[in-house]
Formats: sequence, C-alpha cells, structure tokens
Amino acid sequence: MRQPLLVALLAGAATVFGFAPFELFPIPFITLAVLFALWRRADTPRRAALLGFVWGMGCFLGGVSWVYVSLHDVGGMALPIAAVATLAFCAILAVFPALAGYLYRRTAMTDFSNALLLAGVWTLTEWLRGWVLTGFPWLAIGYSQTPPSPLAGYAPLLGVFGVGFLVAGVSSWLTFYWRKPAAWLAVAAILGGGYGLRGVQWTEPVGEPLTVSLLQGNIPQSLKWAPENLSLSMETYARLAAEHPARLTVLPETAIPLLFDQIPHDLLRRLATNGDVLIGSAIRMRDGRYTNGAIALTPELGIQSYSKLHLVPYGEYVPPGFAWFFGLVNIPMSNFSAGPPDQKPLAVAGQRIMPNICYEDLFGEEILAGLPEATLLINLSNTAWFGDSLAQPQHLQIARVRALETGRPVLRATNTGMTAAVAPDGTVTAKLQPFVTGALIVSVRGYTGTTPYARIGNWAAVLLALAACLPSVLTGQRKRSLRR
Repeated sequence: MRQPLLVALLAGAATVFGFAPFELFPIPFITLAVLFALWRRADTPRRAALLGFVWGMGCFLGGVSWVYVSLHDVGGMALPIAAVATLAFCAILAVFPALAGYLYRRTAMTDFSNALLLAGVWTLTEWLRGWVLTGFPWLAIGYSQTPPSPLAGYAPLLGVFGVGFLVAGVSSWLTFYWRKPAAWLAVAAILGGGYGLRGVQWTEPVGEPLTVSLLQGNIPQSLKWAPENLSLSMETYARLAAEHPARLTVLPETAIPLLFDQIPHDLLRRLATNGDVLIGSAIRMRDGRYTNGAIALTPELGIQSYSKLHLVPYGEYVPPGFAWFFGLVNIPMSNFSAGPPDQKPLAVAGQRIMPNICYEDLFGEEILAGLPEATLLINLSNTAWFGDSLAQPQHLQIARVRALETGRPVLRATNTGMTAAVAPDGTVTAKLQPFVTGALIVSVRGYTGTTPYARIGNWAAVLLALAACLPSVLTGQRKRSLRR
C-alpha cells in the first residue's frame, strides 16, 4: 500500500523539473502518466483521491516552497509556524489533484472514455484552482510548455489551461494505449500541430520601436521599509534612471516605499528627465483608501494611474477573521483596496500600455481586460519577498505564457529579478541577472490584433474539458438506466 504512495510523491516532486528554471518540458507528460496509471489501479475513489493528494504534496512542496521564504526569511514569522503554514498551504493546493482522482475513479467506465475523462477532470480541477478562494494557478501544468515545447503553439488559441488539457490528454492517451501505434500517431499529430502553430503570427507590430529602461534596484526587503533607508531607494533609482536614459523608464512595484503623493517632486523630475516614466507605487484614493498600482508620468497627459485589481490574500489585504495573522509576520502596506474592474490602458511613450502588478499576471483571463487596445504589457513586481528561490524564474515563465496568449510583448521590471523582455512568441529576448543593481535597455515595438484566446478566454479549455468528460458521464447514466 505504501509503495504507490511513495511513487506518487516522487512523481509529483519530479514534475517541478518541467518548470523554470529547469524547463525540461517532457517531464510533466511522464509524471502525469505515472499518476494516471496509479489512478487506473486504485480500487476506490478515496484511494485515488489519496494518491492525487500525495502527488500534489510532492509537486507543491517542491515547487512553491518559496512561500516559506516569504513567511520566515523575509516576513520574520517564527520557524515552526512558517513551516506549518507552508505545509498547510501546499495541502490546500493538493486538494485539487485529489479531487481530480476522486472524480475520475468515481466516473470511470470504458478505456476510451476514461482516457478522455482523465484529461477533462485534470483540466477542470486546475481551472478551479485558478479561481477558488481568489485562485492560485501557480504550477498549472500548461506553464511548463513554453518554447521550445511544441505545445506552446496552442497557447494563443487555448490559453494555459488548454495547453494543460493537451498535456494531460497525451499522458492519459499513452497510459491506456501506449502499445498501439495509432496512439503514438495521434500524439505526433498533436505535437506536430503545435509546432506548426508556433509559426503563425496572430498579431502584428504597430508604431516605431520604443527604447525602454527597466530598472532593477536590488533593494533587500530587510532594508526597503526601514525609514532610515528611504534615501537608499530614492538615490538608487534616480541614479539608474540618469545612467540609463530611454524614451520610457520603468520602476518596479513600490520602488519608492512611500505613497505616491509623498514622493518628493524633485525625485520625480529627476526620473522623468529623459522621457516618460512608469513607476510602481501605492496610491492614496480620494475616499482615504489606498491601492497598489502604477503611475505614468508624461509631459503630454500628466499623471495617469492603474490600480491593482487582483490582490494577494494576507499579503495585500486581510481576509475576514484573519487579523491575527499580521501579529505573526511583518508585511508592510498589507491593507490595500482593489482597483476598479474597467481600467483602460495608459497612453505612454506613443503606446497603449496595460500594467499589471506582481502576481496579477498569474491570471491570464484578467489580463485580457486591456485588450485589444493595449499594445504592450508591463509587469511591475517586488520579488524580494521570495528571496533567492524558484519563484523568480517561475514567474518569468508565467509572463512568457501571457505573451503567447495575448500576442503582445511583455516587459518585466522587478526589484531583485527576473527583469526581462519577452517577445509575443514567448521567447525571452533580454534579461538581467537576478540580485544585481542595474538597468535593462530594450527596444520594443507595440503589437495590435487579437489572438483567439484573447477573444474567448478560458472558456475554450473549459468546454474541451467538459466535452472530454461527457462520454464517461453518458455511459454511466446509460448503465444505471439499464440496471433499473
């Protein structure tokens, strides 16, 4: 009984190697196939759920262990409490593969319908993980398929969950039919189709090339919020802006640890000497609330702003009944309000720029709110919260999928890394090394047009998943009717 659980745990942990920084994209096909094979042999739905839970614990403990870094190393939470909190968080995430296993074993019928069912329930539970309790789709299996994976070609059509459906579909098909040549031909057709789609340009460049300076101040979190170190942040970014002039200068999330209306005007003038500026900043609202957002400074239009819509629970707002949490951890500015849902792109440096703040770019369907007007996407992050962990390269990989889904260039300005530029085809064209102070100068063009995913969002993946579950559901209903 213990051996299958150990296999599930190891397979889940090995899945992490499919994601950045390792990017061994074939590995998730194998580790999912292992899990699906274990589910096939499970004699009860509860047993399948347990196997899915253990697989999930291996995956999330290995892949999002940086939560512990945020709580203990950076946030100052006591070690035992941080360890328990991290374990509990991973256990909550592991409930979703457990649910997939339960639903599969409960509904399983014939081999053909079961192969489809596995892909369907896997995709539906990943999609649920992306919005239940505000959502956390980090390590959704589709994120592992950035270029050079052939399946990256499907991202502009189906989005990250649709790509995940194909990964699960290939794994489940081979689980049932790996001995049949027809199965391998079907897999080759899927991979070949994705390879061909990678050559399709869904959007096209517009306007002249724009020089952008992405500043990375590399201010440690332990120093950033100490009042006596305020001058360190201000002088660092003023110096970087002066030494690396560009048409557009971008500073990361809360680059200056002040509300925007508290930032000295002299500093803003120094930052804007060479052109327009986009700065991540906390914004005081007229009603006294404040938001985490971005401010654009342009000579033509003055001040424009974007306020973050999708806030981080515990990090940016207090869920009801959890005020005690902030007595255990030091998280400055942890009581933000969400911005309005109908915000428009900002007119900056001749482009229509749609900012997003930190892990907001984890939610692909929400990024679509700025399209098709937006010609350029810019992510502003303070990743110092995650220390030197897997979070930085994993977050850059997420940005690569957003570029593929939208057919837009994505720029990232971060405090400690990964500051980078991503082309619409998901390739990283330039990046700074993490944990260095510097600026990344890039030349980028805006893009116009609309990908299929930008039109329909996640509904294509959800409908595919539901259709894949339908044969098993109908077969089950038919058998139950015959018994009556």
